[in-house]
Amino acid sequence: MKEQVQAVIDEIRPNLQADGGDIELVDVTEGGIVRVRLQGACHGCPGAAMTLKMGVERLLRRRIPEIQGVENIG
Repeated sequence: MKEQVQAVIDEIRPNLQADGGDIELVDVTEGGIVRVRLQGACHGCPGAAMTLKMGVERLLRRRIPEIQGVENIG
């Protein structure tokens, strides 16, 4: 499943990089929680929580139904 998650994140990365940010996959737990680290302009950005929930998490859950959520550990 980690490879599937990485493939989706690789699709998202150019959008974040265009705004000066980035995202790194850290882990996928057995319970389906994806742990990521937001970097660059995304780290500490007030909109980062919205990006994670409405962007990254929504796309991951649509493509990989086993995913339960996304957490920023950064």
